[in-house]
Amino acid sequence: MSLFQKKPQYTVVKVKKKEIPDGLWTKCPGCGHPLFNKTLHENLLVCPRCQHHFPMGALERIELLIDAGTFTEHDAQLESLDPLEFSAVRSYPEKRKQDQQTTGLSEACIRGDGLLCGRPVSLAVTDSRFIMGSMGSVVGEKIARAAEYSLSNRVPLIIVSGSGGGARMYEGMFSLMQMAKTCGALSRLKEADVPYIAVYTHPTMAGILASFAGVGDIVVAEPNALIGFAGPRVIEQTTKQRLPEGFQRSEFNRDHGWIDLIAERRELKNTLSRILFYVSAK
Repeated sequence: MSLFQKKPQYTVVKVKKKEIPDGLWTKCPGCGHPLFNKTLHENLLVCPRCQHHFPMGALERIELLIDAGTFTEHDAQLESLDPLEFSAVRSYPEKRKQDQQTTGLSEACIRGDGLLCGRPVSLAVTDSRFIMGSMGSVVGEKIARAAEYSLSNRVPLIIVSGSGGGARMYEGMFSLMQMAKTCGALSRLKEADVPYIAVYTHPTMAGILASFAGVGDIVVAEPNALIGFAGPRVIEQTTKQRLPEGFQRSEFNRDHGWIDLIAERRELKNTLSRILFYVSAK
């Protein structure tokens, strides 16, 4: 055999890597860990590592809180008008249609009645995915009607707030007047000694907090939810001061007397049930 034997030739075969389909994983903003979406939803949109609570849609909220098969939606047919004929990148009707297709909701609020651990309640839930959960004429009307239902039937009212948009300026003064209207309807509940429980989720901000969300008899919040009127960055820029750590978060507000208690998502239904037992006791 020759000492200079020719080396064998190898053929390089390129194997195409399988691409991972989009939408399978979500990066947790709390700990940075990648989460398999199926596992995340099975855990009620709570990170199993750091317990970060992701925002939850209105339909999922209702499924979480109301006994299966007992929820009846009211006023689903209500639709907002376009009094200003507002138009920017998109017109107001186009923006509503886009969010309706994205969320499967007709508006930023769902309201109805059902049973929570066997107890009848009136329930309204806002959804931050629909124009940031902002309050236009339909959202305000649904909140007011939820309060009126509670008053007429003498059942507790629960409103789950998730809004970073405040008053919906697409509707001008028609949106701002909803702040007074909802608070007026809720004041009648207080006069009649019908309990109203406000639940804050991330985020609960601006005109929503300055109206119906801010006047609950008992206030419950999910962990680490952003709760306030103006955002912390706006406050820092305006006051030229450094804000305390955790400012406007659930824990900060609880420690300063604004919130009564904090409940993790898995315990929220049982927590509300216990509160209803106490406030309904004769």
